[in-house]
Amino acid sequence: MTDAITTTPLGRATLGDQLRRHARTLRDKPAFVAYGADGARRVTTYAELDERANRFASVLVSHGVRRGDRVAVMARNGVESVVAYFGALKVGAAFSGVNVLFRETEVAAQLAHLEPAVVVAGAEFVPVADAVRAQVDVPTWLVLGDAPEGWESLPELLAGADAGEPDTQVDENDLALVVYTSGTEAAPKGVMITHRNYLISTAPAWGWGLRTGTDDIWLYVMPFHTIAGIGSMTSLLMMGATLVLPATTEAGASLAMIRDEGVTVIAQTPTFYIALAGHETFGAAAVGTVQRCMTYGGQVSPHAIKAWAEAAPGVTWGTYWGQSELSQLGSVGWFRTLEDIPDGDPTWIGKPVSHLEVRVVGADGEESGTGQLLCRSPSVMRGYFKDPERTAEVLRDGWVHTGDIVRQDEQGNLFFLDRLKDMIKTGGLNVSSQEVERALQAHPDVVRAAVVGLPDDYWSEAVTGFVVVRPGAAVTGEDLRGHCRESLAAYKVPKAVHVVDELPVDPQGKLLKRELRRVHGR
Repeated sequence: MTDAITTTPLGRATLGDQLRRHARTLRDKPAFVAYGADGARRVTTYAELDERANRFASVLVSHGVRRGDRVAVMARNGVESVVAYFGALKVGAAFSGVNVLFRETEVAAQLAHLEPAVVVAGAEFVPVADAVRAQVDVPTWLVLGDAPEGWESLPELLAGADAGEPDTQVDENDLALVVYTSGTEAAPKGVMITHRNYLISTAPAWGWGLRTGTDDIWLYVMPFHTIAGIGSMTSLLMMGATLVLPATTEAGASLAMIRDEGVTVIAQTPTFYIALAGHETFGAAAVGTVQRCMTYGGQVSPHAIKAWAEAAPGVTWGTYWGQSELSQLGSVGWFRTLEDIPDGDPTWIGKPVSHLEVRVVGADGEESGTGQLLCRSPSVMRGYFKDPERTAEVLRDGWVHTGDIVRQDEQGNLFFLDRLKDMIKTGGLNVSSQEVERALQAHPDVVRAAVVGLPDDYWSEAVTGFVVVRPGAAVTGEDLRGHCRESLAAYKVPKAVHVVDELPVDPQGKLLKRELRRVHGR
């Protein structure tokens, strides 16, 4: 792997300018290898990506889009979405992705809040967009395909647009992104991220933290509407990597793509690695080129790590933690085997990235070895879009109050204990839901576990587990409670464990514990 590109931007420090410079220095290097639903493979070089972004910028200008406007995109991962993203940035507009799984009411709510000047939609999402048009005031609607009534065809507009660099004044402090949080515990918020926020985090986080260089080929499956998706895509392009965009995340197709493209790095949630390891084609022939596996949103089960170690002995695992409010990345840690993890503690999320200052405080606000993690950095968000009250709650004196409970040791290692809202108060004692989940997932028949506190007249909150087990496994909830008694204090052992077919997750694979509380807490 070549050294990561860590040069500080010169002149205008904007994301669009970074792409323009890469188009010159990495001209014919593939930026994307994208697969269509029909299996067609299309390569887009850095120079081609920049030219198409310029064309989209020209389209925006011709439609009256000005610096400070917003552009919303509702489309599946694809080069077209990236073109729209960088084109918007080049004219000083902010990009905002819309979750493609949203229903009409959710799409209408985001667009009404965002007030975009332009909506770009994939052809399959036109019916949803049409259903909400009367509820929102959006001047321009562009479709990635043939234009139905009331729409304009973006491919046709791009074909006739100017491919030159737009003559637009864009400042590093201009808004680049409005990223709507996943809302795993509350209503989504629009996180405002500037060009400067993100450029500050790019080189130290993704160059040093994730060891990314120009020889790397990433299997890229994270949805663009999230900070993990649009943020990491931006950073990987800034590092000069090549991104492989699959048409599907089905395990067999993903393994074939890893093999055929010589993928070197994967970053995904634990469920993705578990799915790959369980597929019949998983093995050295499929994943032999993979050098690094990044995971976020939870821990990969020991069984999956063992399976990967057998198929790809040289793989290094990375764990990372971050938030939209930090412009994504907050900490990174690397290990080959579970024995490499500090203290053997699976809650380890690495050390803070170099541009981030952290504090751990107790409920009284005083510094403590265990408590809520606070973060401060020039990469911290500007605030929540049109929401000064929630901004003031989370961002105080420059410190982001993350809502995450961690432990920090003397070497600076961070250990994720729980979300502040996920700590369970049972019989007057605090129980970390994550600790109980790890105990459940240590059972060989458990694929994934979720633990929540449900209302209980006696305990106040009853520790309750939900698990997905391996196909054909005969393990029962009582069996799993007995398993937990072997490693947990009695008050931490779940009062009940339910075996379920699936757990509620968001598009990134993160658990939606609020859904478990809503459905089972009656």
